[in-house]
Amino acid sequence: MELAYYSDYAVRLVNTEEPERGSDSLTSVEAVRELFGPAQQAARRATDSDVTRLRTVRARLRAVFEAAAAGDEVLAVDLLNALMMEFPVSPQISGHEYRDEDGRPNWHMHIADQAANATAGFTATACMGLAFHLTELGVDRLGICEAAPCRHVYLDTSTNRSRRYCSDRCATRANVAAYRARKRLESERSARTGRTAEAAQESSAGTDR
Repeated sequence: MELAYYSDYAVRLVNTEEPERGSDSLTSVEAVRELFGPAQQAARRATDSDVTRLRTVRARLRAVFEAAAAGDEVLAVDLLNALMMEFPVSPQISGHEYRDEDGRPNWHMHIADQAANATAGFTATACMGLAFHLTELGVDRLGICEAAPCRHVYLDTSTNRSRRYCSDRCATRANVAAYRARKRLESERSARTGRTAEAAQESSAGTDR
């Protein structure tokens, strides 16, 4: 499993909360286990304590995305480094997948799970993946959805660094809102222009009399 894959761990964790809507799906051990995806062996260690622990980590990871979205690269890196120092990883070379018929291993970097609890293991994995994404593609690839009230985070993998929304759904909603706002503005301008024209006609008529 390549390190880039792990960056999605951070996104999944942060997006369990929607602060603008006041919703939070990270409320149970089952929710914690769902975060691990296919890593079921690591997920089985989750306990009630991991709900609180991961909520704390979630807030710190969101701060990384917020700093990046605000253009403060140094702060984003400092916040992420602090997390990685607190939750170190144990990398190892893995070859559990095969590349060809000869059975030659497809060697790649893998993060060994030797953490004391589920939160430590998940956080170490998430931070390492996010760090890899950040250093390879740039801090500006960490984004926060611009479609209000959504505040989901995302990783921009577009070729021209143009992504602004977390999903196609939010992009559509934002485009529709922008279109309606333009039409409303045009209508207001048209109404003002009509009133101005009427006032001018009335003034002209009064002068003629």
